[in-house]
Amino acid sequence: MQINLSPQPIVALIAGILILVAPKLLNYTIAIYLIVIGIIGLIR
Repeated sequence: MQINLSPQPIVALIAGILILVAPKLLNYTIAIYLIVIGIIGLIR
């Protein structure tokens, strides 16, 4: 059995956990998420 992990769901999971732990980080978390997803989109 092979598990194929793509980076987008992992980044989304980490961002969700950060928002739950520290809601004040919401703006930074969303900004970082969008930047990472954008970079991943450009690389692929």
